[in-house]
Amino acid sequence: MSFADKVSILRILLRPAFVYFLIIYSRFGRMYLRYVAVGVFILAILTDFFDGLVARIKKEKSEIGKVIDPLADKLLLITAFITLYFLKFDIPWWVVLIVVSRDLIIFLGVVILHFLKIEVPISPSTWGKLTTFFQMFTILSILMNFFFSPLVWAVAVIFTFISGIDYFSRGVKAINAHNLSRS
Repeated sequence: MSFADKVSILRILLRPAFVYFLIIYSRFGRMYLRYVAVGVFILAILTDFFDGLVARIKKEKSEIGKVIDPLADKLLLITAFITLYFLKFDIPWWVVLIVVSRDLIIFLGVVILHFLKIEVPISPSTWGKLTTFFQMFTILSILMNFFFSPLVWAVAVIFTFISGIDYFSRGVKAINAHNLSRS
């Protein structure tokens, strides 16, 4: 397992600490706990940047890294959105629903393609990267209680829709190409 893969695993392992500090903050209202949660989330974001940088510099792109890196992102973001919503942070239910639904639809699509034995290269699109960036920024803006959080989550929702449509169309194209090659 490469160093970049280990950094992606660290991002997955940071999730419980992030949730823990948010729950304790929510229960006891100690502001420093909120900032600790922000620090853990920022560290997780930095691991996302760092694992990609290390993989490119050291030329350590691995098959497991192609799966675990986006999986770590999805787990972090889904966990963060759901936790913020249930702990009564200022985030509308429909934003959480859109973010979680898109990722579940993408996951189901990958599972369906796998069962159909249709190979689709797992590679992030520009839309997907923008979506991840704005979803992460949404979480930070809510945690930091920025007044412009509604604008940030509106942009995140727009990119979530666009990237969802992009990934869906990539899946449909893969199915069509597979069907044409079998004819």
